[in-house]
Amino acid sequence: MPNDKETHIAELLAAPVLGRFATVDTDTHQPHLVPLWFLWDGESAWISSFKGTRKVKELRSNLRAALLVEPDGQHPSPLQAVLLEGAVELVESPQDFISEQALRIYTKYLGDQGALASEPQSWAHDPQGLIICLRPEKIIAW
Repeated sequence: MPNDKETHIAELLAAPVLGRFATVDTDTHQPHLVPLWFLWDGESAWISSFKGTRKVKELRSNLRAALLVEPDGQHPSPLQAVLLEGAVELVESPQDFISEQALRIYTKYLGDQGALASEPQSWAHDPQGLIICLRPEKIIAW
C-alpha cells in the first residue's frame, strides 16, 4: 500500500502541470532547461518532441536528463516539487506508437476535445516527431 508521500508524488505527476526538462550539452557542459508537457505512467515520463530540437540533439550524445515538476495555482500539492533523474530512450518508431503516445500527452493538457484540434493533431503525426522516455533511477520529492 502506498504511503502518503508516494500518493502525493503520483497525484502531482498525474496533474496537468508543466515539467521542466534538463539536458546538458556535452561540448560546452552548458545545461539546457525547457518547460514541457509530459505523461507519467507510474514508471516512466513520456515527452513528445521533434528530432531537430536542442534537447533531442543533446540527448543523442548524453542520454542523461532530469525532469522537475512543481504544483501550480490550479493544481496544489503538499509537495513543493518532484525531481526525476535518469537515463532516457529516444523512441523514433513505429510512427503509430509515437502518434498515440503524443496524443495521450496532449489529451492530459488539452482534454479530449482540445487534442482533436488541428495543431496537436499535426504535431502528433509529424514525421519529425519522436518520444522521449525517461525511466527515473532516482525520484526525489520535497
